[in-house]
Amino acid sequence: QLPRMMELLSPAGNLPSLKAAVDNGADAVYFGFRDATNARHFAGLNFTDSKMEQGIRYARQRGVKLLLALNTYPRPDVWERWKSAIDRAAEMGVDAVITADMGVLDYASERHPGLHLHLSVQGSATNYEALRFYRERFNIRRAVIPRVLSLAQVEHLISHSPVEIEVFGFGSLCVMVE
Repeated sequence: QLPRMMELLSPAGNLPSLKAAVDNGADAVYFGFRDATNARHFAGLNFTDSKMEQGIRYARQRGVKLLLALNTYPRPDVWERWKSAIDRAAEMGVDAVITADMGVLDYASERHPGLHLHLSVQGSATNYEALRFYRERFNIRRAVIPRVLSLAQVEHLISHSPVEIEVFGFGSLCVMVE
């Protein structure tokens, strides 16, 4: 069964790649801060606050949504960095935050109830009961599902999911919405 809608969601490791994704048809772009809150925290990648603001303006002017990846697990000694990242994301007005840690989800849903939350692939939700839990407890809107599921399992999950489902495809991301 085909989904009702598909959205092309592209990663952006820096401002030029964000602009390239936007200019070449991405419906949405995900990116991260230049720190350990992001799983793709490599030299030369990710955004300072000023570059992020430029990217947000660029995408907004062209009608492209922005998602912030806070998809790592905080250590207890640096928990404040993840809280600050959630606060900064809300202040910047991103369309959603992608995260997996339950503490981060809890903080975000309590502190910023209007902030859309997406469950990261690192959350490893592979069934609709897990998605129901995340929806009820943290009000997630979307889940990125692990690549270990077969196409039949993905179809089954989509048909029973209480949230939008995002799947990886060919290096970019496609979002299937039921």
